[in-house]
Amino acid sequence: MTFHRVAILGGSGFIGRYIVKRLADRDVVLTVGGRNATQAKYLKLKGDVGTVGLVNISSADEALLPAFLAGNEALINCVGILRETGRQRFDLVHHTAPARLARLARDAGIERFIHFSSLAADPRSGSAYARSKAEGEAAVRDAFPTATILRPSVVFGPEDQFFNRFAQIATISPFLPLIGGETRFQPVYVGDVAEAAVRCLADPATAGRTYELGGPRIYTMRQLLELLLAETRRKRLLIDLPFGLASLQARLMSLVPNAPLTADQVELLKSDNIVNGGAMGLDALGIQPTPVEAIVPTYLDRFRRGGWYERAPAT
Repeated sequence: MTFHRVAILGGSGFIGRYIVKRLADRDVVLTVGGRNATQAKYLKLKGDVGTVGLVNISSADEALLPAFLAGNEALINCVGILRETGRQRFDLVHHTAPARLARLARDAGIERFIHFSSLAADPRSGSAYARSKAEGEAAVRDAFPTATILRPSVVFGPEDQFFNRFAQIATISPFLPLIGGETRFQPVYVGDVAEAAVRCLADPATAGRTYELGGPRIYTMRQLLELLLAETRRKRLLIDLPFGLASLQARLMSLVPNAPLTADQVELLKSDNIVNGGAMGLDALGIQPTPVEAIVPTYLDRFRRGGWYERAPAT
């Protein structure tokens, strides 16, 4: 590893914790920041004593960010939200904050900056999430031209918010809503995403480049839900919902806290989420993508009626 001191903002989140583990294994000294980072004390167990430091900090806190960055050689920004809540707005988290972070990192003498975006990033999208991701990329590039940008598709793993969410719904509902059943996705394993960030840090040739991270296979939304039901051994109807009806339903759901669907997510489901032809991806980093089928069974077993110990039906 080229760098010995690395700051990770959003390091206690889904992707961040996997990056922390891989860098700590390489004896990199880490400063892990997040809104509630000090509650993630399990991260300290990822490395030797003193390897992982935890700091409560927001990507919007311009007064504290210089101190967070001080003494570090590289920075990884994993901060992102899937829905807007309270003061957490897409433009603030995905655009304004990364622009500020890139500027402060440049001024602090940070040598390498890895910024997480999304395959959905599109300045012309009807989704505010997708537009904010694209605007964030442009702002980061403007302030820190040698930043490496990583655009993952839907990320899966034991703590994901995709398979786990639908599997939970399937335990209590006789059907699953199917919105954008033919929309295509290229799910990528969180371990591969973390490894991509680590390899980008280690390879100076990745500076200034953008990598689109997808798994080895493309699925429609229908196929993903069918795979989930097969793995959890539950029979559920898949009810097709037209986008118009789904959007109306999402707007009504927005009146209650923690709604399972937002109107912006419906907009996202109108567009494919796959790696573009010719884009640099995991293969360019020497990473063999992990299939969904190799990982999902290791954590969806808890959603079966008998858990892991449920016997498969005799054939």
